[in-house]
Amino acid sequence: MSATLKRTPLHETHVKAGARMVDFGGWDMPVNYGSQIEEHHAVRRDAGIFDVSHMLNVDVTGADATAFLRRLVANDVSKLTQPGKALYTCMLNPQGGVIDDLIVYFFTATQWRLVVNAGTADKDIAWMQRVAAAEKFQVTVTPRRDLAMVAVQGPNARAKVWAARPAWQAATQNLGVFCAAVFVGDVLVARTGYTGEDGFEIVLPSTEVAQLWADLIAQGVHPCGLGARDTLRLEAGMNLYGQDMDELIHPNQAGLTWTVSLKDPERFFIGRKALEQFADPKVFIGLKLLDRGVMRAHMAVRTDHGLGEVTSGTMSPTLGVSIGFARLPLGVEVGDHIEIDIRGKWVPAEVCKLPFVRQGAEVVHAK
Repeated sequence: MSATLKRTPLHETHVKAGARMVDFGGWDMPVNYGSQIEEHHAVRRDAGIFDVSHMLNVDVTGADATAFLRRLVANDVSKLTQPGKALYTCMLNPQGGVIDDLIVYFFTATQWRLVVNAGTADKDIAWMQRVAAAEKFQVTVTPRRDLAMVAVQGPNARAKVWAARPAWQAATQNLGVFCAAVFVGDVLVARTGYTGEDGFEIVLPSTEVAQLWADLIAQGVHPCGLGARDTLRLEAGMNLYGQDMDELIHPNQAGLTWTVSLKDPERFFIGRKALEQFADPKVFIGLKLLDRGVMRAHMAVRTDHGLGEVTSGTMSPTLGVSIGFARLPLGVEVGDHIEIDIRGKWVPAEVCKLPFVRQGAEVVHAK
């Protein structure tokens, strides 16, 4: 008998809407509300809404909050000086492996917020508190399970949010990417997402999220589940923790070198020494299947330079072919033709740059 699954504040809303619910990292979450393909296209062409309340908002406050985060994560939070500005980064172990990938928001030098993944939330909190105690940082790490979060994504997403909440428009219509506006009553509206489309991620009290969801549905926003979220993020070239990276994988083995800042030689973030001493024998890159079939995680890849492995794979609704990410031997280059073992058959594929899709259309990379 499995343990009771956790539920978001929108669980009843999903069930009433006829969503197919699945166990996702211990949470009872909607995988789709009918056609996953229609949900995917709704985000690419109009606007879709996702319940992402299983992810955890974490407040980090105190006199040493900035110093603590500069030690804790691989990107340098001192880059953030504008209230509401955010960055994406990884939190590493001393061996350089990825404990989690997360978003950091700056409010003041003593007030920050992290958004961490659902499946890693408990270990993340334990790690943060362990580092704070061991290194005597004057900080408080506060999990905010009183908050809910939804993502509204697509070319018409922001307009539909403003139609549902007109009072938010003035403060959010000029927000840059990876910037957030904060409103009275613990509401945060950020121009972030996980789909490759424009839109907002909205954090608000759990007691208010069902009404916001209903108001956005009334504006024609399409409810979307985890299935569409996965195909969208893959098309957009965005990693998934637990598939594309984990505690045994360094950021540079997952195409995340850009999330690591080594500019300040005096900033000894956890894992830095391991990263500086590590020579990566593989490259992280995109694949596009050239024949029928669907790539999935852990499938073997055969190249002229040796074997590799698919880390994530799916059928792309936008492109109509299977796409994926892989770790391949050094020497493999964009444009190379390789083969993937799909159920005992070696199927041809092409190595390509990421992302595959942006703003609803295929990305055509210059040769």
